[in-house]
Amino acid sequence: MCGRFTLTNPNQDLLVQFTLRDMPALEPRYNIAPTQPVAAVRVAPALAALPPVAAKEAALRSEGREGSARELVLLHWGLVPFWAKDPQIGSRLINARSETVAEKPAFREAFRRRRCLVLADGFYEWQKQGGTKQPFCVRLRDGRPFAFAGLWEHWQGTDAVVESCTLLTTDPNELMRPLHNRMPVIIDPGDYELWLDVGVRQPDVLQSLLRPYPAEEMEAYPVSRRVNSPDNDDPQCVEPLPHGEGTPFSGF
Repeated sequence: MCGRFTLTNPNQDLLVQFTLRDMPALEPRYNIAPTQPVAAVRVAPALAALPPVAAKEAALRSEGREGSARELVLLHWGLVPFWAKDPQIGSRLINARSETVAEKPAFREAFRRRRCLVLADGFYEWQKQGGTKQPFCVRLRDGRPFAFAGLWEHWQGTDAVVESCTLLTTDPNELMRPLHNRMPVIIDPGDYELWLDVGVRQPDVLQSLLRPYPAEEMEAYPVSRRVNSPDNDDPQCVEPLPHGEGTPFSGF
């Protein structure tokens, strides 16, 4: 699963990397937790609601007229299905298994129509070591931002509107296997367009993107247990422990 992640340098480079029209100001985040707002890139909701062919045509018209149909928004982490009676269900839906996402009632409609890229530059996972759990920070070796595969939903109650998301998970790669039996799906940059394409709704095409990210392009290192509390959200969360501390990890 993925229960914490980071976006420590949300600068204007993201505008180019994710083909955005504009880049709202974002604060650095070192310990993003469920139920908090997360930065996500999606296609405009009006396009996602159209039939596939019409959605594709409208997206192309938007590209030509305004430069990009994509937008960066803040979404509540914990997906609230549009049919839910109680938005609190979102706290149990922070992750979705990629193998079953096309069939599960909570996710299948969003999988077809409302996919997003959740922006990050690292995430945390905990390794069991005796009677304790040691947190590790996992990131790309070159430190650049990346995108989790996400789904988003729009929920409207009597007196509230919630736009929310979940992160997809898959089998672990060789780096992650000693830490956990799942890992978040990191979308390859070459697949951003296909993942967000509102005209693509075939499960087999989308499933092909939900694979473990190459282990050789990632790294993991032990960090302080201060990340265990979401109240701690500062640069100390991502600092490596001194050499030799918290290192019973065989995935390097």
